[in-house]
Amino acid sequence: MAKAKIIYTCRECGAGFPKWSGQCGDCGAWNTLEESVASASAGSGSSRRGNWAGTASAEVVNLGEVRPEDASKRLSSGLSELDRVLGGGLVPGSVVLLGGDPGIGKSTLLLQAQSALAGERGSLYVTGEESAAQVAMRARRLGLDPAQLNCLTETSLEVILATAARHAPAFLVVDSIQTVWTEALQSAPGAVAQVRECAARLVQFAKQTGCAVVLVGHVTKEGALAGPRVLEHMVDAVLYFESDSGSRYRLIRAVKNRFGAANELGVFAMTGTGLKPVANPSAIFLSGAETPAAGSCVLVTREGTRPLMVEVQALVAPSTLSNPRRVAVGIDQNRLALLLAVMNRHAGIQVGDQDVFVNVAGGIRVGETASDLAIALALQSSLREKPLPKGLVAFGEIGLAGELRPVYNGEERLREAAGQGFTEALLPEGNRKGVKARITARGCTTLAQALASVREG
Repeated sequence: MAKAKIIYTCRECGAGFPKWSGQCGDCGAWNTLEESVASASAGSGSSRRGNWAGTASAEVVNLGEVRPEDASKRLSSGLSELDRVLGGGLVPGSVVLLGGDPGIGKSTLLLQAQSALAGERGSLYVTGEESAAQVAMRARRLGLDPAQLNCLTETSLEVILATAARHAPAFLVVDSIQTVWTEALQSAPGAVAQVRECAARLVQFAKQTGCAVVLVGHVTKEGALAGPRVLEHMVDAVLYFESDSGSRYRLIRAVKNRFGAANELGVFAMTGTGLKPVANPSAIFLSGAETPAAGSCVLVTREGTRPLMVEVQALVAPSTLSNPRRVAVGIDQNRLALLLAVMNRHAGIQVGDQDVFVNVAGGIRVGETASDLAIALALQSSLREKPLPKGLVAFGEIGLAGELRPVYNGEERLREAAGQGFTEALLPEGNRKGVKARITARGCTTLAQALASVREG
């Protein structure tokens, strides 16, 4: 019997090497090579040289003859915010990867979704980390009916697929993919080869049967999904569960979605009976203070397809250091440095000897350039210790020449601000044209003009 060939596989990128080393030669990660057994080579030498005479061909499909699936076939999870992140619900035959910190509420969310889908369609919850008694106890605590929920405590992939094929569920949860192993490989559960092979088999099962599969993934200490990077490319959607320490609110962000908008955001509130969707997220991110505070400006940003109102806070204080600090929480650090340089050059605001702190309240991270104007207004307000007018919102991109550049979906942002009770908006002149929202829109062409209009007002 031939001796099994040993290779060393990187658990971060999946690259294979004939011998162990401290650093992966492909991705550069340290101490990530793990021993595994190489799989047998598929195909003979003649096929590798280009002899395909004995290989069966496949049928070619013309895309014009393919009928798109009806959007009404999506499965509703019973949670409006989760359906929003997914693009309208679960698509039959899709595979979703859900990651998040331990204890953030992944199992709770999926158990609630299973309960909503268990009434009309079959569902199956596969757990490799808990016992059936623990899952039943959680279901009772959430006020769900355990009699309608099917649970399987198993880690063998072959047993999971055989059970799912027999019960034919429309919704399948695997919690978690790092605990599942297959007999085809000799490596331990959680190894790169095991995670990749098990995920590939589950994806194949979903496509062949039309079952919507949700895989729960562990995260590393940096917050990224554990396992090979190819895992995110194999699935149809990747969702991240986020939360600030001590906060009762949970955010689900879609970083990849083949059936909906990417970067969509869903907001939940953790209660004693589970996760509850937040219908008006803008309200929870605003302080609601009667008297405006210096260094605070309300921004109308967009997360996916939804406008969202958040509070940008800035603090400018004299520094005792030779190199004043520049701290940004919720925005890009480099973007803050760029804005400070533009304000110095084109608006005459000098903070070279000041510590600058900028924070987006509520734990939201704003990545779009439409936040530039709100950040600049908050910085000026803190520097001059003069609050901005009550009922004012702002958005707009600032160029290096000090000009205000329009942003997309300006009309929708203004409607959201008017719906939240704001009466005045400061925005680029390009976004003011054709405004029909019930709000006073003040258009400006340059940053200096915008800052001066607030000082004079």
